[in-house]
Amino acid sequence: MGEFEVHRVRFFGLVPAGVRCMAYQHNGRRLALARTDGAVEVYNFAANYYMEKVSGGRERGGQGWRLFGAGLSGDITEYDLERLRPARAVDGFGGPIWSMAANNDGTRLAIGCEDGSVKLFQVVPGGGVQFEKNLDRQKGRVLCLSWHPSGTHLAAGSIDFIRVLDVHSGRTAQRIMVNCHVPKSKKRECVVWSIAFLSSGTVISSDSFGRVQFWDWERGTLQDSHTVSSSAALSLAVSEKEDSIVVGTSAGATYQFQLLPVKAGGQEKRWVRTKPFQHHTHDVRAVVHTPTALISGGLDAQLVIRPLMEKVQKKGYDAALRKFTLPHRRLVSCARKARLLLFQFSQHLELWRLGSTNKTGKDGETLPLSRMPEHLLQLKSKGPEHIYCSCVSPCGSWIAYSTASRFHLYRVQHEGDSISVKKVPGVPKLLLPAYQLLCASDSGRLFIASDRGSVHVVQLLEPGGCKHLHTLRPPAGTREAVYLLASSADGNWLAAVSGDWEVHVYSLKHFKHHCTVPTYSCAVTALAIHPTTNNLFISYSDQQLFEFSIPEKQYTAWSRAVQNSGLHKLWLERDSPITHIAFNPKNTSQVLLHDVYMLCVLDKSLPLPDDSAVLVNQSTLKQLSEPARRRQLHAFKICKKFQVGSPLLFADLLDERCLVTVERPALDISAQLPPPVQQKKFGT
Repeated sequence: MGEFEVHRVRFFGLVPAGVRCMAYQHNGRRLALARTDGAVEVYNFAANYYMEKVSGGRERGGQGWRLFGAGLSGDITEYDLERLRPARAVDGFGGPIWSMAANNDGTRLAIGCEDGSVKLFQVVPGGGVQFEKNLDRQKGRVLCLSWHPSGTHLAAGSIDFIRVLDVHSGRTAQRIMVNCHVPKSKKRECVVWSIAFLSSGTVISSDSFGRVQFWDWERGTLQDSHTVSSSAALSLAVSEKEDSIVVGTSAGATYQFQLLPVKAGGQEKRWVRTKPFQHHTHDVRAVVHTPTALISGGLDAQLVIRPLMEKVQKKGYDAALRKFTLPHRRLVSCARKARLLLFQFSQHLELWRLGSTNKTGKDGETLPLSRMPEHLLQLKSKGPEHIYCSCVSPCGSWIAYSTASRFHLYRVQHEGDSISVKKVPGVPKLLLPAYQLLCASDSGRLFIASDRGSVHVVQLLEPGGCKHLHTLRPPAGTREAVYLLASSADGNWLAAVSGDWEVHVYSLKHFKHHCTVPTYSCAVTALAIHPTTNNLFISYSDQQLFEFSIPEKQYTAWSRAVQNSGLHKLWLERDSPITHIAFNPKNTSQVLLHDVYMLCVLDKSLPLPDDSAVLVNQSTLKQLSEPARRRQLHAFKICKKFQVGSPLLFADLLDERCLVTVERPALDISAQLPPPVQQKKFGT
């Protein structure tokens, strides 16, 4: 790609919110995850664990493929996963809701409230929930709930005791004191943080004493007890076969318990604890047990997926440990012409001007800055809703952002070193809600992704206004929202991807649908239109790459060659999706790709590597002679200098000689998290 100036930006102060709770859908292999800031994320395990949906949260913050959430606001909220927003909410009438559980067939929801009540709601087939009845009330908040698989009883955990409730009569069938086996000298309040009700009648609890206990609910007696932590055992989950459980603690450790025979071939079984796994630094607030993996989420913002080796058929890629901390969507947009960066936070935006240097140097040298990066502007969002998407125009004169219910457009004026911003009035109401925003390369139009696969085209007017031009809609229609956009440099084409993974291309000259890219079986993670050829380059969650000719409405010869020969094994085994695609304006055959861990220049003029070739071979090539270097050259040039401690959030070309990258050092994130539980270290 040649030599160019690189701006390495590390002042994006993003701190991901911690994981609060999770729910797993066994049939569709999807995981819903709620964070401490109220945001809800949906990961598709079948699509290489891609974060396919995100619903913007609020400052206060499932069941089947209908997802329900509850929190301290006291409302039960159902999320519309097609439009990526809360659909409807019902008051629980019990104060803040601390726990919620659905029965096995998904027809009932139980909630545990601040006032000590357990309430049952019927799940209405058309949408929403309807109050059914109250069960016996107690003193103190209900912190956890679990249904018996038959649906006849509920186990409810609180402070110092567990209750088993008869669902039909609403009465308390059993009351179990959880701290009765603690010496009087150590008597203190015992909080039952999590609970599970097995079909055998065993109730499993985890509590603030760091214990995992097994109870016979009919007799109210303790069967077994394991102390797994000197602090609290916060969460637990049971496998479908009820022969394994996973437990998360406030010390960041996770444990697995397995139900194993006491003697080989014998009928008697006991719960046996395995060694701890220390994948988190903070509280493990949520755990999920799938048929093939243990999943944990912590306040350190990490989602960790640890495969069960005995359940994995092939030892290889599927057996790899996976960790997700940063979102699979872009939170940075770039004004190339003005050399500005817009950073998106949950409640505000920051506009920065890049620094500059007047020095030159050799490859790899760090040059001194003649002008430091400058924080120009901060836009705060009003109200409790989080910012869902944002963008800045290439000229730096327009900033737009959207929440779940509001769209905002601002005119930014630069006069020397000073800057002023003015909100654009009279924005058409049809723009709500917006799920993705994109400015045309000439800054004259704004494309706004909406629900049902539609895209609104808005003309940006001087000195500061806007006008709705047209609404683009797919020919067949869809209920899913558009989540990715790409426009051509000549202003003639627009590509849009909706939640059903279909890629539609529209003509902006005639405002009509042009063609649909052949449907592929995985989610689209990034796409871009080449500035000279108008070829659409697409990356998918399974790491496959496609190139589609928009004028010819078919895959290019290069794309067909890739599918015939296949991509390198190590490329396909990457666990981080491509999040951005750009092109070298000086060389039409070079494509810039990046994910969190690597920056790649794909040169289509060079041969594809086979599995026997070294994929990351840049350091090796530098040491070879010119003839030997040419023999080992292949299409992928990969840089991983950002991998150690600095995930790569954004990379783009400002011009043919300048590249900007935005990194987020992991140490900076951990430094801004609350202090973890102190652990006694040997020798201290």
